[in-house]
Amino acid sequence: MKHVDVKPAKLSDFAAFISQQQQKCCHVSPHRQTDTAEGVEEVTGEGPSDASRWSDGGRRGSWRRGWETGKQDHMLAGSSEGTDFTSHLICSNGPTLSVPGEPVKKDENSRRGNWGNQIEFVLTSVGYAVGLGNVWRFPYLCYRNGGGAFMLPYFIMLVFCGIPLFFLELSFGQFASLGCLGVWKISPMFKGVGYGMMVVSTYIGIYYNVVICIAFYYFFMSMTNLLPWTYCNNPWNTPDCSGVVGSGAQLNGSLVNVTSNLIAGASEMVNRTKRTSPSEEYWKHYVLNISDDIGNFGEVRLPILGCLAVSWCVVFLCLIRGVKSSGKVVYFTATFPYVVLTILFIRGITLDGAINGIKYYLTPQWQKVLDAKVWGDAASQIFYSLGCAWGGLITMASYNKFHNNCFRLDSIIISITNCATSVYAGFVIFSILGFMAHHLNVPVSEVADHGPGLAFVAYPEALTLLPISPLWSLLFFFMLILLGLGTQFCLLETLVTAIVDEIGTDWIIRNKTIITLSVAVLGFLLGVPLTTRAGIYWLLLMDNYAASFSLVIISCIMCICIMYVYGHRNYFKDVEMMLGFPPPLFFKVCWRFISPVIISFILIFTVIQYKPITYNDYIYPRWSLAIGFAMALSSVICIPIYALYKISRSPGATFRERLKFACQAHPKWGPALQEHRTGRYAPMASEDTVEARPLKEKEEQKEEQKEVEKERKEEISLTIQGSNGSTNTHNNPNPSA
Repeated sequence: MKHVDVKPAKLSDFAAFISQQQQKCCHVSPHRQTDTAEGVEEVTGEGPSDASRWSDGGRRGSWRRGWETGKQDHMLAGSSEGTDFTSHLICSNGPTLSVPGEPVKKDENSRRGNWGNQIEFVLTSVGYAVGLGNVWRFPYLCYRNGGGAFMLPYFIMLVFCGIPLFFLELSFGQFASLGCLGVWKISPMFKGVGYGMMVVSTYIGIYYNVVICIAFYYFFMSMTNLLPWTYCNNPWNTPDCSGVVGSGAQLNGSLVNVTSNLIAGASEMVNRTKRTSPSEEYWKHYVLNISDDIGNFGEVRLPILGCLAVSWCVVFLCLIRGVKSSGKVVYFTATFPYVVLTILFIRGITLDGAINGIKYYLTPQWQKVLDAKVWGDAASQIFYSLGCAWGGLITMASYNKFHNNCFRLDSIIISITNCATSVYAGFVIFSILGFMAHHLNVPVSEVADHGPGLAFVAYPEALTLLPISPLWSLLFFFMLILLGLGTQFCLLETLVTAIVDEIGTDWIIRNKTIITLSVAVLGFLLGVPLTTRAGIYWLLLMDNYAASFSLVIISCIMCICIMYVYGHRNYFKDVEMMLGFPPPLFFKVCWRFISPVIISFILIFTVIQYKPITYNDYIYPRWSLAIGFAMALSSVICIPIYALYKISRSPGATFRERLKFACQAHPKWGPALQEHRTGRYAPMASEDTVEARPLKEKEEQKEEQKEVEKERKEEISLTIQGSNGSTNTHNNPNPSA
């Protein structure tokens, strides 16, 4: 094709411009135009000498509909008036209207969209899997369960449970190009699993962003010459406060000397008498102003509420265009935490006592390998760390191109990266904690902690011992913010994608941003109670119950549905159709046998190991534990409720017939695009089945082919008549010159 250089046209002048180009470029007769719902890539028309020259290979087009579709596409892409999108209009066998130097990169799935490139998906998945748990949970589990010996069951669980489940969810979402609700066309009776995933993601998204907002608060409070939790001479401190930094010491770029107060404080810690650190009192009495009971909400902590609003605004702005905008943000949010970890690691290993902390972290206690509790902790950490059964993996993979290799690059590399990050973060954390233990002359176990206690108490206290402590504090909390945002992006996108896919109308697809805003506002409002004085109690309650054994049950039912209800042979063929090769034998065995057994082991272990939740010395009342169990069951109960509903609505004279029909794959199950529906999916293809079509997609349906052949015959007939000097006034009342 030849290219015609055109100047960018304003929207208001575009219609006139197209009208001129019709006669000048393509010689299209307006009366021969027909509308389709798919827009225009190739334009048909009658030329003065050879009408068959403009045959479009079976596609019919309309300049008017092409203009409207192009306008909508570019409005969705963020274009404004003055933007030139003439490159969307191509005249078959004729010149191309395009802007030089601006190549047009189109999505494979034009209706739903795709990732800009494979790197965006990989970085988003890494940001999703690598979260706060890698920093504040894994190091604690490692030293509690045998140090270096914990690595053995940890990596065994990674190989036999983590990577197979990760690959299963990625291939599941990518094959159907649908979110965690739409994919259950594979077996409609199990759609309740998708609703359960949405409930879990909702709970996690609510309290996870509260943790991020607290990290924002500490980040802002670190913008000072002296960290506010350094000394005990503040209004919120109690007589029990004993700091690790002398009250009269000056922070002049070198480590301060320990005063008599420090020695007394260390002695109190060794003797296990009552002692609180400045960072702990700052956390409890100033940041949280914690109440004495979970039912005593008290007032809303306005600084935390403001940071929560900031956090939700950041998440919304990064997802304002879905994966198109979040895919660009993750270039920073998924990579910069590793820069911060490296800076903190280099600084940490140069401190006195750091080697003792690392030795404590890694020294193997091989006798603990025989303890079932160690294996249970390893399996649970792998399962929860990778984000299995949250629905996020299915959602992120649904925006991949159909033939993307989600096996080698995605599943294996992302899973290994996640676990390697956990190990690496352990070196960073324990080098600092070893330094702090050396400074206080106490065992490392006295200063080691996990969860919020590590992130907002132990580590901030250690930072006060470093020269230029505000700088290290800024870096640490900025890293926590980025780690949290990477996970939060996927949680919100999971909910939005599920809603959009489920409704599926053109309006909601065009206005996906409104859905994103609505979900963000709702998440903010539901998070407000967590910013009250009792908020930390509710946050830990949701963390321990909302996403615990319910995830294990959801994941187990998902494996059973895919492997045994839909059929493992059918799914293996689907994966082979998508990737070009069948799943390796190892993954087939894991999906069918090993992974479900490990998941069942995790569930049994979780039940056996269960202990009522506590927060320091506070014991939760029974009514609050009942609420926790209700939150856990609210996601699981979706599965049987929807199954009974689906069976009752299915045709059949007996329960067995209805059950069989409800378990069968929906006719719309399969690849989203018509061009990918080959083999056993080809006979089931219909116009309603196709969720999204690219503009250049070839018509494959028999009825459309017959209509195209008929149209071609008419064009040939008109051409022959024109060559004899006659015209058909009925079909062509206004023939072009």
